[in-house]
Amino acid sequence: MNNSVTNTARLLAAGLRALLVLTLVCGVLYPLAVTGVAQALFNNKANGSEIKADGKVVGSSLIGQQGYSLDYFQPRPANGLGENSVNTQYKLILSGATNRAGDNPELIKWVKEAKAKVVKDNSTADYKVRPSQVPADAVTSSGSGLDPDISPAYADLQVHRVAERNGLPAAQVQKLVDEHTEGRTLGFMGEPRVNVLELNIALKDLAAKS
Repeated sequence: MNNSVTNTARLLAAGLRALLVLTLVCGVLYPLAVTGVAQALFNNKANGSEIKADGKVVGSSLIGQQGYSLDYFQPRPANGLGENSVNTQYKLILSGATNRAGDNPELIKWVKEAKAKVVKDNSTADYKVRPSQVPADAVTSSGSGLDPDISPAYADLQVHRVAERNGLPAAQVQKLVDEHTEGRTLGFMGEPRVNVLELNIALKDLAAKS
């Protein structure tokens, strides 16, 4: 009987020691080490790739925002995922694809309506957009619905409208787009892209100076 109680006590003590050691190593030391390395070597990425303007965090370079006025460059559409009424800067409730096939009538309707709107919104007194100029990313949402980037073609398409509404020369706005166009990662992965939030912050600064 005594041996049984002693063995049980010994096993419980060993289990508690293992629990305490593993909690310390896995729950405290390891997270602190990983956080320390991340903060030291990848500070911006570890903190969410934050973008700041006027000393304040205004978003992340990894998450697209909706709700820009037509004075600014527009992001990709974000249809079909539901919206919230709390934080309208990030309208979506969920992140994901619309799950509609290319021949889905609802998707076709969205694309046609979006294309007509892009043509209308971006045509100015001196520049008329043709439907054939509208790129695919201007009328379709991304797989996540949160794409922060647009194609250079879509950014170029918006130049005349943005310039007119901000009282800027189109050439100056085009130069801004060119400066914010990123090439393929490592020269061969992905496609050239323009981060909408970063471009709009630069546009706001340019308009303020002018």
